[in-house]
Amino acid sequence: MRLKPVDGFLYLWMRAGKALDKRKTGIEAFSPGVVRNILIVSSTAIGDTLLSTPAIRAVRKQYPRARIVAMFNRDNMELFESSPHIDAVVPYYGGYRRFFKTARELRACSFDLALIFHGNEPQATPLCYLSGAPFIFKLPNNGPYNFLLSNRTPVVGWGEMGHGIEGRLKAAALAGCVPDGIRMEVDRDRADEAAVSKFLSGEGVTDGDILVGFQAGASTVSRQWFADRFAELGRRLIKRTPRLKVVLTGSPGEAPLCKEIADGIGRGAIPAAGRLRLRQTPSLIGRLKTLVTGDTGPMHMAIAVGTPVVALYAVADPGRTGPLYDRERHIVIQKPRTCDPCVSKRCGYQKCMEAIGVDEVEAAVRRTLEAVR
Repeated sequence: MRLKPVDGFLYLWMRAGKALDKRKTGIEAFSPGVVRNILIVSSTAIGDTLLSTPAIRAVRKQYPRARIVAMFNRDNMELFESSPHIDAVVPYYGGYRRFFKTARELRACSFDLALIFHGNEPQATPLCYLSGAPFIFKLPNNGPYNFLLSNRTPVVGWGEMGHGIEGRLKAAALAGCVPDGIRMEVDRDRADEAAVSKFLSGEGVTDGDILVGFQAGASTVSRQWFADRFAELGRRLIKRTPRLKVVLTGSPGEAPLCKEIADGIGRGAIPAAGRLRLRQTPSLIGRLKTLVTGDTGPMHMAIAVGTPVVALYAVADPGRTGPLYDRERHIVIQKPRTCDPCVSKRCGYQKCMEAIGVDEVEAAVRRTLEAVR
């Protein structure tokens, strides 16, 4: 195991602390009846946290009277902080930023149990241990901090986890939680809906218009389709259906990419990236007849709110992150990886995405639109 100096220090510190820890923290000593305060960790990307929402719901169902505190990523926590299943949120700032401040804030909560559904390492598990929680459950559990977990055996890797939703439910089951369905949740309120209505009205959208969304950006280049192909697709769809408008979703950082595509489409394109609050994005996606997207957070938002997706996959595995329910509403276009080995996040040019042509995506969009009608 090769560690950076700060990672190595943290690892040795955790090893020493655990060696001196005389508490009984194994899964055999766990008793659901004494749980009063619970820490839930899902501190990575938007899509990862959406995949955690069925497990969070299961925790609340199992522990209706417990105080549940969630550690969410600071950059996207506004999407989840009003969840009826949690009582408070502690922000995760990424890496070692405010690490000790976060640890102190967590320790003040006197947790009886910590559940890690998806968190950045090497910080997530040590933070749970520093919170003082005697029982920490996490899957997969084959990482270097396995010795801090209550479920140290059997050792389970990513290959045995199944779909992301299912893997998180397996982690919740270690604490006695029974699944309450597999549907994801994202909050939408009246203020969000009103803001989206105002935005679309300002863009000239009327009741008779058909809205199709394009999510061109992604967390990595390897998951992105090409801007010129999105533009070509938009032109074709609008030419065939003049009342159709293309809404380009995305973060503020993706606004230049969306503008490039909108300029390539011309009439009927609505660049929306960065023009609405993040928490309003699910309401916008809920107005779409379909969303064309890679493996992204907005894809999971669309599935959560019931908007059909045309999902473009090559590097990622739709069996782990694609639609798990309402599959008849969604179309997944999957192509094989071109490079062996695949460099994934370090990809500088998404060669494998070249295999997804405009004709194939256009046909898929037309099928989803026909199904909606």
